[in-house]
Amino acid sequence: MSEFLADISGNLLVDLIKLIVTFALTFPIAYNRERATRIMGLRTYPLVSITVCALLLAAQSTFADGSDSAQARVVQGILTGIGFIGGGAILKRGNRVIGTASAASIWTSGALGITVAYGRYDLALVLSLVTLGILRWLTPLKEMISENDEAQSSERQANRLSSSS
Repeated sequence: MSEFLADISGNLLVDLIKLIVTFALTFPIAYNRERATRIMGLRTYPLVSITVCALLLAAQSTFADGSDSAQARVVQGILTGIGFIGGGAILKRGNRVIGTASAASIWTSGALGITVAYGRYDLALVLSLVTLGILRWLTPLKEMISENDEAQSSERQANRLSSSS
């Protein structure tokens, strides 16, 4: 009995550390999305990443006999479900589509849970930093390009109206 409890407490500590690491790597992305949009943010991203990590930790112990195909099916189901959540974040307003960065980054938060569950902390850290960098520093560039496109579109429309008169 004491051997069983020691095994559970050892696994519990390792699993708890992985869940905390997953949260820590996801939180900056969640904070960025919370500030940028109200579609998804501080609650959704960590919930997705931690749940994905926990599901894969459970799958690893359940399919501990080396059944890689069973674990692959679990990962496939998780990614499909996250895609469904991300799809709900994408909205069309007039001729603009919004929420694609949130949809892509919610998928990334799931990938963070996967990489941490498999012990790939190096990959998880790089993924978190690159995602945060893209969301933080490429957003102003995207806005500048969008404003330029809108100005050109307005100019073309004004030219068409003046030439048809």
